[in-house]
Amino acid sequence: MDSLRERKKARTRAELQRHALRLFAERGYEATTVEDIAGAAEVARSTFFRYFATKEDVVLFDDVDPLFEEALASVPVGTPLLVALVEAIRATFAELGAQKRADEELRMQLARTVPEIAAALRARGAWDVEQAARLVASALGRTPEDIEVVTLAGALIGARFAAQTLVAREPHRSYVDTTLEILERFRSSIPLFDEPIVGSS
Repeated sequence: MDSLRERKKARTRAELQRHALRLFAERGYEATTVEDIAGAAEVARSTFFRYFATKEDVVLFDDVDPLFEEALASVPVGTPLLVALVEAIRATFAELGAQKRADEELRMQLARTVPEIAAALRARGAWDVEQAARLVASALGRTPEDIEVVTLAGALIGARFAAQTLVAREPHRSYVDTTLEILERFRSSIPLFDEPIVGSS
């Protein structure tokens, strides 16, 4: 019974987010109210708040990260970390339907462009070096305080910021594909670190 109840709750939460993202795409984030989202999902306003404390939370809810963690855990032992990360990201998004992938791209766009959502992400410590260091440390059997772990975590977060910058300049870009492209460039080294400087022009 508990399992059935949890599945029903998960479906309701997913439906609320799906309708919210559709409305955000059609009307814009600011123009869409909690009442609009609840109405589209055919539930009461109070039901929305049983699942999400704020409108920002409906964007921040992430049911893809657990899939990524499962995919990463299934990569064979001995696989180089960078290869494992790329394979896990690809496997995760390959499992998602076209609409879900589009929803994830929209979630990432809103996180980049809506100040309230960006602030909520910062407050939660999401997408920060410490979070990445815990992921790296777990994968490699090292500690999150290890200077090499923290250094690599910083590079991974930098890859995310680089992807955000490129997508902001070229909105047709896929954030996920751009992140993968940047990570692929890390296979040989961090780009340009070995290039000789030429002085200021």
